[in-house]
Amino acid sequence: MYTLSTDKKLAVLSGLLEGNSIRSVNRMSGVDRNTINSLLLRTGERCAALLDERMRQLPCRRLQCDEIWTYVAKKERHVREDDPEEFGSQWVYVALDADSKLIAAYLVGKRCSENTQAFMQDVWQRLGDHRVQLTTDAYIFYTKAVEQSFGGDADYAQLKKLFGDYGQHGNERYSPGPITEVISKTISGVPDPAYVSTSYVERQNLTIRMQMRRFTRLTNAFSKKLTNLKAACALHFAHYNFCRVHASLRITPAMAAGLSTEVWPLASLLG
Repeated sequence: MYTLSTDKKLAVLSGLLEGNSIRSVNRMSGVDRNTINSLLLRTGERCAALLDERMRQLPCRRLQCDEIWTYVAKKERHVREDDPEEFGSQWVYVALDADSKLIAAYLVGKRCSENTQAFMQDVWQRLGDHRVQLTTDAYIFYTKAVEQSFGGDADYAQLKKLFGDYGQHGNERYSPGPITEVISKTISGVPDPAYVSTSYVERQNLTIRMQMRRFTRLTNAFSKKLTNLKAACALHFAHYNFCRVHASLRITPAMAAGLSTEVWPLASLLG
């Protein structure tokens, strides 16, 4: 049976990490689409285990949390009652350290109370024994999730953004309206107003959409299975934390957070 060389595997993964679809990587590399997907799944599993092991006792002091939308197989409005539960809208919860730009934790799943609580519990378990300042959007389930996980031992604030109207309505709207007002609300502790922000994690959403083709809107490169989406996210976040030099830091987020002393080669993520 034919086995891909390490160089070919790295070329395939590099293509995926630079925002190319599986079909475009197939055309560039000549590697079969099923082989590319199998490599992604194996490497994603390896990256998920690596992140779970390495993201412990994190020194993060100011965390920003947000969710980015995508979908599996079909958009929510096309989902039928007999479709698998994974079909339709999926969300990636992301917790980013404002100082090191490290992705401290993430979760892929439906946007609901249970997943919000699981995400916040995971964030809490990955931090060291120190108090943190936490900022989220105004999603209704965050208040309960943060309280259950941190028990009040966090300086927690929410940001609610109010948007104007371009004159578009209903299905005609694609882009959000202009922000007309940002309301900051302290939920627990005494958060420093200067650091009540979700700007960095929202900028990370752009990085996700630019570097994972399945997040690019108005294409047919969306995920067909939830396992594929989870593998792609694990690969992206492991590469972002340990292998990719951050443009403003000039080092990787893992180095900035003290989790690594060098830039990891992509080969270290191979499954």
